[in-house]
Amino acid sequence: MNDIINVHTITKDYKIYIGEDILDELRSFVERSDYSDKSALVTNSTVYPLYGEKVERVLKDRFKVFTYILPDGEEYKNIHEFIKIVDFLAENNLDRRSPLFALGGGVVGDIAGFAAATFLRGIPLIHIPTTLLAQVDSSIGGKVAVNHKRGKNLIGAFYQPDAVFSGIDFLYTLPDREWRGALAEVIKYGVIQDEELFSYMEKNTEKILHRDRQAMLYIVKKSILNKANIVQRDEREKDIRRILNFGHTLAHALEKMGEYKTCRHGEAVAVGMVFASLLSWKLNICEKQVYERIKNILQSFSLPVHIPSKFETDDIYDAMRWDKKAVSNKLRFVLTENIGKVKIVTVLEPQIIGEAIDKMKE
Repeated sequence: MNDIINVHTITKDYKIYIGEDILDELRSFVERSDYSDKSALVTNSTVYPLYGEKVERVLKDRFKVFTYILPDGEEYKNIHEFIKIVDFLAENNLDRRSPLFALGGGVVGDIAGFAAATFLRGIPLIHIPTTLLAQVDSSIGGKVAVNHKRGKNLIGAFYQPDAVFSGIDFLYTLPDREWRGALAEVIKYGVIQDEELFSYMEKNTEKILHRDRQAMLYIVKKSILNKANIVQRDEREKDIRRILNFGHTLAHALEKMGEYKTCRHGEAVAVGMVFASLLSWKLNICEKQVYERIKNILQSFSLPVHIPSKFETDDIYDAMRWDKKAVSNKLRFVLTENIGKVKIVTVLEPQIIGEAIDKMKE
């Protein structure tokens, strides 16, 4: 029996389906839908050979399916690829009741979601996330975007999906590096509001690393519940949703400086969380043992905890200033008080930030 989590936001209510044989759930969903007879499937060149035809077979029982295959990689989450998708939707005459199915990881979900949000001022969006990162984070909550040369996700919208289908079976084919990187986002939920999840991960490291079925189901469901709880309370990131950015201010800067090739998103978030907890300790917001506990759990999952030495401190600081969460050129950080409790600090002296960056260098 698969789990269903109901998400209630101001703009839309929808269900997240979690479990195995998730395409059976998708089949039932499309059979009872009131969509028109055309649909778009957006995926990428890595995911399509694995799952594309299986999903197409499900959809073709209900729709005429037009499939668009993106190149794989964060560097393709840009305005030029976005325009290509919009052109594809227009050329195939999709209408306002034609659903767009986003099959893939966070890049596919973000760019396809932005296309769905803007084409004809909005068409139905259904996420089929195939990575752990997308299942526990990017497919939930309605953030859709593309990157800009000035920073990550600078062009985007809030646009909730009609449904999300998170199949555990997809996760077995993930490369090990991608699996471990995504665990940083799961650990993040533990730090910001779920000490029970954090402790579970400390005690079950080997099971999680080896993708034990029950362990996967536990961390995916727990993470989704955590994010859904926050999104329901603050859909457009005006208040509590900001805590989801724990570790992300530095992470997005590192990704941009490395042109989205040096480190994966989850790896950058791991470094960012150590940085944020180091700042928290240095500012007497948390005890040293909290910082050490966060650093230790990340290391236990073989995640990076240092800033690459090739990046200059001043360049990192300048890149962080372009973070979407900065206010009046003052950086905003989510800092931890304890495992399961964080707070937002909007003003920090550049010298303090620079010293913390230097301490984090390899």
